[in-house]
Amino acid sequence: MDDRLDPENDDYGKDVLKGVKDGLGAAGGKLVIAEATYEVTDPTVDSQILTLQGSGADTFINIATPKFSAQAIRKAWDSGWKPLHIVNNVGASVGSVLVPVGLDKCVGLLTVQYYKDPNDPQWKDDPAMLEWRAFMGRYYREGDPKDASNLYAYLAAQTMVQVLKQCGNDLTRENVMRQAANLKNFKLPLMLPGMVMNTSADDFFLIEQAQMARFTGTQWQLFGELISTSGA
Repeated sequence: MDDRLDPENDDYGKDVLKGVKDGLGAAGGKLVIAEATYEVTDPTVDSQILTLQGSGADTFINIATPKFSAQAIRKAWDSGWKPLHIVNNVGASVGSVLVPVGLDKCVGLLTVQYYKDPNDPQWKDDPAMLEWRAFMGRYYREGDPKDASNLYAYLAAQTMVQVLKQCGNDLTRENVMRQAANLKNFKLPLMLPGMVMNTSADDFFLIEQAQMARFTGTQWQLFGELISTSGA
C-alpha cells in the first residue's frame, strides 16, 4: 500500500502527520511514497494534488482544514485520481466541506468520527441531538445544522463547563489547567456510545477513541468497532 499525506504546514498539520507516521510504525517509511504541504495563504492546493497524483500512490490521507479539504477532494475527483481517500475529521463536515464539493464526488470517502453526526438519521430522535437542535434554534438560528463544526463547538463548550465545575471557587489559571488535566471517564451525550474522556498530568489528549465512517452520498455511515488508542 502507498500512503500519501497532505498536511497543513503548521503545528496542526505537523502534529497530525506525526501521529499518522507513528501509527504506521517501522514500515511507515516504505509506505509513504510522497508528501505535499500547503500554506494557509495558498489560493488552492490544485498543484499539490496533481503532484501527488503523479506519485502513483493508491491511498491519499487528506490532512487539511475545511477550505483546503474541499479543494483537495474536488481536484482529486476532477483529475480522475481515485485513491483510497481518507479525510481527517476536521475536514469532513457535510455542510462546510462535502456539500460545496458536490456530494456525488464524495462517495466512498473515509474518515473517523467521535461524535454523533447531525446528518445521520439514526440520531434523528436521539435526546441529546434534539437538545442540540433546540439550542441551535434558540441561540444560533443562522447556523447550519449540517455543519459539524457547530456541534463540535457545543461539545467544546460543555467540556469547558465541566472543567469550571471541577474548579469550584478556585478559578486561577493554575487550577483551571489542573482540572483540565484531571477529567475522569467524562461522558458527553453527543459523543458516540461508549466514548469517554480521560486526561492526566502527562496525557492531555481528550479524544483517544473514534469509529471509522464511509460517506454514502448523503451521510457518513459508521462501520467497525470503536477504536481506542489508550495505552498505545
